[in-house]
Amino acid sequence: MIKKFILLLVLLTTLTVEAQFNNLSENAEISILTIGPGTQLNDSFGHNGYHVSDPSLGIDLVYDYGRYDFNTPNFYLKFAQGKLLYELGVSNYNPFVSYYKGQNRWVKKQVLDLTSSEKQELFDFLQNNAKPENKKYKYDFFYDNCATRMRDVLSGVLGDKLEYKTDHIIEDYTFRQLIQKNVNANSWGSLGMDVAIGAVVDRKASPLEYQFLPEYVFKAAENAVIHRNGNDVPLVKQTVDVVSETENMPSSNFFTSPLFIFGCLGLLIVFTTIRDNKKQTRSRFLDLVIFFVTGIIGILLLLLWFATDHSATANNYNLLWAVPLSLIFIFAIIKRHPKTWLRRYVLFLILCLTLLTIHWITGVQEFAIGLLPLLIALGIRYLYLMQYFGKHEVSSEQ
Repeated sequence: MIKKFILLLVLLTTLTVEAQFNNLSENAEISILTIGPGTQLNDSFGHNGYHVSDPSLGIDLVYDYGRYDFNTPNFYLKFAQGKLLYELGVSNYNPFVSYYKGQNRWVKKQVLDLTSSEKQELFDFLQNNAKPENKKYKYDFFYDNCATRMRDVLSGVLGDKLEYKTDHIIEDYTFRQLIQKNVNANSWGSLGMDVAIGAVVDRKASPLEYQFLPEYVFKAAENAVIHRNGNDVPLVKQTVDVVSETENMPSSNFFTSPLFIFGCLGLLIVFTTIRDNKKQTRSRFLDLVIFFVTGIIGILLLLLWFATDHSATANNYNLLWAVPLSLIFIFAIIKRHPKTWLRRYVLFLILCLTLLTIHWITGVQEFAIGLLPLLIALGIRYLYLMQYFGKHEVSSEQ
């Protein structure tokens, strides 16, 4: 109940705060706020915002680019299509911090070492950007989100004076590896992301691109300098723990994890196949379910690739196990004596799984570890179908 009250307070202050200040005083400070990850998938990567404080003028505001309007017409459809507009929100500082404290998430503040003119320019930009006609933007998880906007706004104000050092980047990660650092690999959230996003995120991210994650906005600011009067001045002059770090890892149960669930499904497919082999028969219902489910998933992945604006869902080689064509063959696979050409399609499915394995080993695309038992089971089933159809070619032509 307390958390809901605090959230309501934050939303009310977001709606009512419309600062109309002109010149900041000499006592003004502008800081980068970094909020630690939460327990839900949508907040497992943390958050960022700009804190503008000027006690002389009574300014104590947070500007963050992570808001969206649930009242947007066709909200869920636009979200699925990648067309949902996010926006810059403005909140009072205290309820903003209290909200995340109530979620047991840490908050750090990096006070920026800016001149009066630089503070004013940054504040003016945020004020202008917060206007109704300017605050909305098209969100992209990797290239234009609440974290990258922090970097881009600061770079736009300081220009060539700002230099991001790269000493804090000690390993070369792909985009996918960076997001996997924040989620349990054997979780449904991780599996959903690994199935939905394509090979475009399996390339190495540049040091600047690391800042699509709030954690690296913090690290990059900590390591950045401003070129001023022939000297390199650290961008951050002070770091403050507003809310201390706490253990905030969601509990996990292996028996409800993808690896266990798909392991059970995989064993069911393998045991059914072994039984079919002993009886020299075929469980047509199992083959129908496999073709139908993998075909439907394949259609959804194709839509994410070609029918949405999501940049991360392109070139998705999960289509090598979730083959949309299988939907066309569900009426053929259910027949007691399928046509001979169905054996050629099963061979095609085996080749697709082989190509998927090569892609995985060579790093073209990483796939969800939780799917591994299912993929092995599909390979075993398809090999059996090849053998079975081969032995029943005469019957299948009748």
